[in-house]
Amino acid sequence: MMKLIEDRLDAAYTVHRLYDPASRAALEQALPNIRAVATGGGTGLSSEWMEKLPSLGVIAINGVGTDKVDLKLARSRNIDVTTTPGVLTDDVADLGIALLLAVLRHVVKGDSFVRDGKWGTDPFPLGHSPKGKRVGILGLGQIGKAFGRRAEAFGMDVRYWNRSPITDVAWKSCASPLALAEDSDILVLAIAATAATENIVNAGILKALGQTGVLVNIARGSVVDEDALLAALNDGTIAGAGLDVFVNEPKIREEFFTAPNTVLMPHQASATVETRIAMGELVLANIAAHFAGEKPPTTVN
Repeated sequence: MMKLIEDRLDAAYTVHRLYDPASRAALEQALPNIRAVATGGGTGLSSEWMEKLPSLGVIAINGVGTDKVDLKLARSRNIDVTTTPGVLTDDVADLGIALLLAVLRHVVKGDSFVRDGKWGTDPFPLGHSPKGKRVGILGLGQIGKAFGRRAEAFGMDVRYWNRSPITDVAWKSCASPLALAEDSDILVLAIAATAATENIVNAGILKALGQTGVLVNIARGSVVDEDALLAALNDGTIAGAGLDVFVNEPKIREEFFTAPNTVLMPHQASATVETRIAMGELVLANIAAHFAGEKPPTTVN
């Protein structure tokens, strides 16, 4: 988390940092007394660690992903699991748009083209305009809706698929993820990562997206079958992809480094100074509520 958030944690609590080897001995002694855990969405807290912490009452996630925490186990132990909803919505949607434009307009390729001294000597490919494109949003939560509003500002035609009914938008609802891919030029993934959504984007979905289609993933790596995605990128099944998340990140598959028409980001969707401060404030508020004997404000389980 941001240093100023970490400093406030240290000022208010006795903090043991699992990632710091120098803290291991003190941490082991403190295990019976630890009441709160602050963690990230990509790290979470394993069930094994939960069992080591008999006094644990809150797991405060600095993010919105809960796929790395067993929510039912936590509830059975009367442990509140909290996230930082809302405050990161706009930045994540912004990065989704940035990835989309970077792929359509060859932004990364253009940067290398200029730096390599090829401008004026070699041809550079034409890009594609987002205007008039059909954008399908897989998962219409807060982030999906924010992306849709931004896409409309670029003149795009929005449609979506969501696991539960949505009543507060006028966009076209598709009957299935496959139907959404068939009806989209760009497929944007904003769906929560759960056991039910693992590999929801498979070879069939990518084939339906088609040879001119672009995939943008601002959700989690696990919602995509990466074998199918790499094959689709390399054999031209789809035109390109903008990816912020991957399976086993940060140690992602090296095949992505050479995949054509692909823009890669190191899971940075919420990574702005402003948003990370706001997220940290929510983490602090949730932990403070627990120690005050109150229900943390953004408990999800």
